[in-house]
Amino acid sequence: MKAIAALLALAFLLVSPAAAEEAPQDQVAVSQDSQILVMLRMPAPHYRPNARYSGRYDDKAAQAARRRIAAEIARENGLEMIEGWPMPLIGVDCYVMRVPAGRSVDEIIAKISQNSNVAWSQPLNTYESLAAQGAPGDPLFAVQPAATEWRLADLHHVATGRGVTVAVIDSRIEVGHPDLAGQFSANRDFVSSQAGPAESHGTGVAGIIGAKSGNGLGISGIAPRAHLMALRACAEHRRGDATVSTCDSLSLAKALQYALERGADVINMSLSGPPDPLLSSLISIGLERKIAVVAAFDPRRPEGGFPASIPGVIAVAEESLRSVPARVYRAPGRDVPTTQPGGKWYLVNGSSFAAAHVTGLVALLREARSSASPSTAIARSPAGPVDACATLVAVTPECDCSCATGLAHAGRGK
Repeated sequence: MKAIAALLALAFLLVSPAAAEEAPQDQVAVSQDSQILVMLRMPAPHYRPNARYSGRYDDKAAQAARRRIAAEIARENGLEMIEGWPMPLIGVDCYVMRVPAGRSVDEIIAKISQNSNVAWSQPLNTYESLAAQGAPGDPLFAVQPAATEWRLADLHHVATGRGVTVAVIDSRIEVGHPDLAGQFSANRDFVSSQAGPAESHGTGVAGIIGAKSGNGLGISGIAPRAHLMALRACAEHRRGDATVSTCDSLSLAKALQYALERGADVINMSLSGPPDPLLSSLISIGLERKIAVVAAFDPRRPEGGFPASIPGVIAVAEESLRSVPARVYRAPGRDVPTTQPGGKWYLVNGSSFAAAHVTGLVALLREARSSASPSTAIARSPAGPVDACATLVAVTPECDCSCATGLAHAGRGK
């Protein structure tokens, strides 16, 4: 009867895909394949690993001098300089430059990379999200795959993500959604300086990770007591009959740097694209600092796409993808109810949302077993998908998940 009631509640709460896409979204202003990134070296004294720049870095005269160097590089190579952004964690200023039509991007990059002031140059790569088109006080809890597959109510006796900060690098999240309001410690937009409508992909990912639990609304997040950072690095736009969420190297780098500097414990990147030196540098710093990075696995790309291909990054595919490398975790990603713009809920599909499940699980792991390495501590069931209960608690033939979590619950005095 509870499941039937939950399904009836779902029918009333869900919003149609067409309704969710009515609001106009940011469009990609220019063709991404005509732009490159130029990493201008910083003077050595300004760069201090694992620390902020000294006050000299913010000196206006020094900034102007570096910008003049970048402008000279652009002028000498017949390029248009679009914008610049400091990347203090890796000791460079990153400039976007447009290559005129008819010029070879590869040749321009090779030439600029020989300049002694340039650390390296690269294409401005494009990334896309991996979304398919198409209980305890929470009405939709019973129809959440994690409610049964992961025994989520039992897991919440062990951990809820308390004290863990999760950076959600995605499209614009509806931070005021009734199931998400109050869950965020940061809300930044690295795509546009203009306010705009909430976007479906980021809002859905955030809901799976950290929607409120026991509030009488919608769903329960995997880690409902975690602090979320809403970091917009992607924009949703129409492509034919579909809505896609796209990001680029610079917007993702801005969001990554923010997450690293502001103390994120876990970083969710439910997206995929080509290898990228700039993003690799920042992700490597995160991994060195023991920050867990979770990414969606894309079977259409070599090695599952980037950043899932980076060693140490937790790569996740949705459960129906059975032919995946052994390093890839499989998690719920089909018919998952989650938060959507306009204070609504809808069913979503895709590895993006499987990655969101594992991101929430890593937040629980960080609270319950802080010394464990997430990339090796995540357990699998005999059939292959993630075993969330075994990840958090010791399970034996004599004591199943509910038994183990019950003991943990009693031991913690909750």
